[in-house]
Amino acid sequence: MNHIDWKQRVPFWLTFAAVLAILASTAVYNILIAVAFAALLFSGEKLKMPPIRLPLVLFMAGTAISMALSDDPWSGRPAIRKFYLFLILLLVTSTFRKLSEVRWLIIGLCAVMTLSALDSFAQFFQKQSEAQALHRNFYEYYTRERITGFTSHWMTLGGEEMMVILMGAAMVFFGAAKDRAKLWIAAGIGTVILSLLVGYTRSIWLGTAIGGVYLIWMWKRWLVLALPVLGALILVLNPLDLGERIRSIFAPHGDTDSNQFRYVCRRTGWEMIKAHPLFGLGPEQVKAQFDKYVPVDIPRPLPSGWYGHLHNIYYHYAAERGIPTMLALMWLLGKMLYDFWRGLRRLPREASLARAVLFGAIAVILSMLSEGYYENNFGDGEPLALFLAIASCGYLALRETAPSPGTTPQGQ
Repeated sequence: MNHIDWKQRVPFWLTFAAVLAILASTAVYNILIAVAFAALLFSGEKLKMPPIRLPLVLFMAGTAISMALSDDPWSGRPAIRKFYLFLILLLVTSTFRKLSEVRWLIIGLCAVMTLSALDSFAQFFQKQSEAQALHRNFYEYYTRERITGFTSHWMTLGGEEMMVILMGAAMVFFGAAKDRAKLWIAAGIGTVILSLLVGYTRSIWLGTAIGGVYLIWMWKRWLVLALPVLGALILVLNPLDLGERIRSIFAPHGDTDSNQFRYVCRRTGWEMIKAHPLFGLGPEQVKAQFDKYVPVDIPRPLPSGWYGHLHNIYYHYAAERGIPTMLALMWLLGKMLYDFWRGLRRLPREASLARAVLFGAIAVILSMLSEGYYENNFGDGEPLALFLAIASCGYLALRETAPSPGTTPQGQ
């Protein structure tokens, strides 16, 4: 390989490493994104972006305007800094040349996520020991401080696990991996699923279930009938208090579970939206002004929970940045969903890798939209970065399999 080839491939390897680092270290993936972007500019490669520029620009512009009009513009800097993560769209789309490279990226994500899941098991058993030593009820003790794996928070871990599970499952279901690789991916996914279950993150369970049902329905529809049976067994047998956690959706354990807390967030968010429908309160102002908008009929003290955001992407972005900016985000996600669905319809069945990537990307979007009613994972850097990388892989599948005169799909 000559000097020019190396110069052009370095940005790819740096981007590849940056995406894997999302699951392990915030500092490392941020540094790698910067270095990969610099290497890409130096390489002279043509910069490419997925065809989502208009809704993305509108979302960013709405955020900037909301910040400028807020009571404290300077405090909104974290929202602007997150724009940096959207470089992942450009990096993945510009540096990945073949769809087979996406296959290796997904395998790598499954491997790193499996290691994080194994680390989470050690944390889980440690917390069991702590609860026992303190003579505390494990459910109440654990629900307030759960496993985090390689991340800093259980919601971050759960969001990452959800997306990796769905992408890995798509690879297994739709024949995009060889038998031996399929076996390793399935084993890794099984490990990550167990970690996700003992993470007690109900909103993530919902998102994973909806994305998983979509994948199973598109793979072998009759297997969907087995899912209610599995859920019933968990409720009856209650392993590791998982059945108790499921029941808490409808019968919460008072202030231990977040049902009332999230209800207060939605009610308060609605008051914010009514007061500032066009541009919102401004980035980071939901936390600063939360008490001001709590409805008068909500009793004090408020339920336990973190009131730094509204734990709901629909309420939060409308309240923080205005309804138009929230709709721009929905347009962005909706366009991705439509593009991938339309691309799937034209793909031949023999394009197994492209089909698997697109099925997985659709499942991830559905999962993020559904769990987004109970959590704001788009506001968390790691899940946002991983989502953008997966979306880029979906557009690579469309690009690499697009029919052109005298050519055949690449990387299959």
